[in-house]
Amino acid sequence: MNNFLGEINILLCYKSFGQNSYISQLERETLFSIMRKSLLLVVLMVVSLTGTTTAQRLFDGPDTVCINQAIQLSTKAPDAKSHYWGFCSAYLRNTPTGVNMNTGLKLDEPSAIVIGQNDDGNYYAFATNIGSGTAGTEFLRYDFGESLDNTPVVTSYGNMDSILPAEVNSMYMVRDDVDKHWYIFLTAGKLPTTAALARIDFGTSLANTPNIVNFGNLEGKMSSPTGVFVAKSKSDNKWYGYFMNSDSSDLKRLNLDTNISLTPSITDVTLPSGALNGPSDLGALVDNNGRWTFYVTNASGNGVTRIDMNDLANLSPSVVDITGTIVPAVSFSSPYGIMFIRDCDKYYGFVINKSSHRVIRIEMGGIRGPYTATNVGTPGGTLQPTSITRAIRDRDNVYSFILNQADSSMSRMKFAQCTDVNIQYSLSKNPPEYRYTTPGLYNVYYATNEGLPDMDVDCKLIYAADAPPMIIMPLDTTICEGDSTFIEIVSINAISFTWTPNYNISNTNKEKVIVWPERSTKYRVRMPFPIGTCIVDTTINVSVVKLNADAGPDRTIADGASTKLGGPYTTTEVNHLRRWFPDQYIDNIYSDFPVVSPPHDFTYYLLVSDTAVLPNGKTCQRVDTVNVYVGCDGINLANAFTPERGGPRGTFGLANQQIVRLNKFNIYDRWGKQVFTTTDPTNEWDGTINGEKAAVGVYIFEVDGFCNSGKRIQKTGNVMLIR
Repeated sequence: MNNFLGEINILLCYKSFGQNSYISQLERETLFSIMRKSLLLVVLMVVSLTGTTTAQRLFDGPDTVCINQAIQLSTKAPDAKSHYWGFCSAYLRNTPTGVNMNTGLKLDEPSAIVIGQNDDGNYYAFATNIGSGTAGTEFLRYDFGESLDNTPVVTSYGNMDSILPAEVNSMYMVRDDVDKHWYIFLTAGKLPTTAALARIDFGTSLANTPNIVNFGNLEGKMSSPTGVFVAKSKSDNKWYGYFMNSDSSDLKRLNLDTNISLTPSITDVTLPSGALNGPSDLGALVDNNGRWTFYVTNASGNGVTRIDMNDLANLSPSVVDITGTIVPAVSFSSPYGIMFIRDCDKYYGFVINKSSHRVIRIEMGGIRGPYTATNVGTPGGTLQPTSITRAIRDRDNVYSFILNQADSSMSRMKFAQCTDVNIQYSLSKNPPEYRYTTPGLYNVYYATNEGLPDMDVDCKLIYAADAPPMIIMPLDTTICEGDSTFIEIVSINAISFTWTPNYNISNTNKEKVIVWPERSTKYRVRMPFPIGTCIVDTTINVSVVKLNADAGPDRTIADGASTKLGGPYTTTEVNHLRRWFPDQYIDNIYSDFPVVSPPHDFTYYLLVSDTAVLPNGKTCQRVDTVNVYVGCDGINLANAFTPERGGPRGTFGLANQQIVRLNKFNIYDRWGKQVFTTTDPTNEWDGTINGEKAAVGVYIFEVDGFCNSGKRIQKTGNVMLIR
C-alpha cells in the first residue's frame, strides 16, 4: 500500500510544485488506477481491524470513521444528571508510561499498597514499610488531592500504637455500602508465630485518623499469609474474605457473616493437590451474573492459577493453571502481585514480577479467557516490585501504583489519554461534533451521574482509517472580492458529494464547483465511501480580500480655492497601499486626505492595492473617483498679508486662475492715494510704495475683470497689511 500511496505522492508533488496545475486525461486515468488498488487495500484493512460490532448500553456511535470525519455521538441516557464524554480516553492495549516517585515518600522496603477515592473526589493511597528503619512496621497515607498526577502529601501513622502487625504482606481496601465505612484488611508475618490478620477502620472518610484491630493468628491457621481479599456475596448478603498461606500453598476463607466489623472465623477451602505453589497475591473478578473468579500469582511456581469460585461461599472450586494457555508464551519470574481492570467490555490483568522487575499485561477475551500476554517493560523503573494497586480511571487517564522494594520507591504507571483529536472531552448531554486527526483505534469513555450512587459508565472503540486517496484542488485559496474560483475533487468510489453552505456556489452535489463568496467562507464537503461508515468530511477555506477605496464625495470650489479629498471608508490596513493620481495640483499623492487646488474642473482617482500576491498571480485593487468642480463666480483675495514673513501670504494678489482679462486691480491707502495698479492677473503687490515699505494698516482694493467663460466679475474690499 505504501508503494501505491508513494506513486500518488509523486504525482501530487509534481502537480503542486510544477508550473502546470491542470491534470491531463492520461494523468487522471493513471491516478484512478493507483487509487483503485490503494482503496482495495484500505477496505481489507478496515474489515480486518473492526471485527464485529458491540452494542453500546449508554450511547450510539460509529465503529469506523475516516480521519477528519465529523463524528456525532448521542446518549441513550438523556435524563442523566450529568454527562462526561472522553473522546480520546486511555486505551489499555497501548504501552503505559511510568514515573518513578523516589523522593520524599518515606518508603523503607515497602511491602503493600492500596488506593481509593474519597467522596469529596480526593485520592488517597496507603502503604506499609517493613524495613529496619521502621522497626519492621509502618503505616503511611498519601494524599494526592484531586489528581493522581500530583505529588502526594505524606502522613506517617507509625506502628499505630504498636498494634500494626510486623512484616505486612498484603492489604485490601473495601467499603461497606451500608454504613459507608472504609476498611483495609491486611495480612502479616513470615512465620506462624508472627502471622496475623488486622483490620483498619477509617470511618466514612479516608482522610480520618484510622482505628486498628489486630486479630493475631486466627485459629492458628495462618502461616506467611498473603493475597487478602474481602467482598459481600449477593447470594446470601454475607461478607467473605480470602487469603493464602504462602508456606503451605493453601487457600483460606474468612467468615464475617453480615457484619464486616465482626471478628472473622476461618474455613479451609479444598483445592486439588499442587494447585498453588508459593502463592503471593489474589485478584478477583465478578461477572454480570454474580459469578466470581480468582486469579492467584504463584511466586515459587512462576505461574498464574485461576480458581473458578462461582459463589463466594463455595468451598470446593475448580482450578485451572492458565500459565501454559497464555499466548504468546510468557515467562513469569517470581510474580508478586496482580490487578485487573475492565475497559470497553474487555478485561485486562497486570502481573508484576519481582525477579525480572517487569510488568506483564494479560488481555482477556472474557473473565475466564482466552489470554494474550504482552510485556510492557518496567514502567516507572520498577525494581523488585512487591505490590500493585488496583487500576483507577480518572476520567480519561488510567493509573496504577507499584511499590519497589529494592530501591524503596513508588512507580506510577499511567495509560494516558491520546491527543489525536480536535476536542478532548465534553460535559454536554449532546456532545459537539469532533474528529480524529491520525489513523488508529480510539477509546470513547462515557460516564453519567459521576459521584452519585447510580453512576454508570460505558465505552466504545472507534477505528479511524486513512481517508481514501483523492486530490482536492485547491486545498485553500484566496480571491479578491467580486472574483470567483473553482474547487475540484478528484476521487473514485465516492458515493456522493455534499457541499455546505449553499452560499454563492454553482452546485451543492458535484465534484467540481465554482464559488464566489463575498466574505471569507469555509466550504465543507462530505463524501461517503463504500467502506463501513467511513465518510470523508473536509473543508476548503476560500479567503476573500476585501478592499475599499473612498475618495470622498464630489465637490465644487471657488476659482483659486483648495479642498481636502478622501472619505471615511477607505481600508487602512498596513498591507494596503493607497495612491492618488494624477499627481497635479495635489500636495501628497500618498496621503489619506490630500489637499488639491486645481485651476479648473478636475477628476482624481484613489487606488487601494493589497500587497499580497494571490495564487493566480494577481493582486487585489479597488479604485474610486472624485470630481472637483471649479467655479469662476467671484474674486478670490486674501483679507491680510505679511510681506516680511514670506510664503503664500508674503504678497497680495488674485488667487483666481480663470481670469482671462483684467481691466484693473487697484490698491489705495486710507486717504485714497493709489499705491498699486496692474492689469496682469498674475501680478501681486509686495507691500512697498515707490520701493519703500508701506505702513501697517488697512488698504482698499478694487478689481474688475472677465472669466474664461465670459462672465464679468467685480469686487471692492479691504486688506490688512501686517508686519
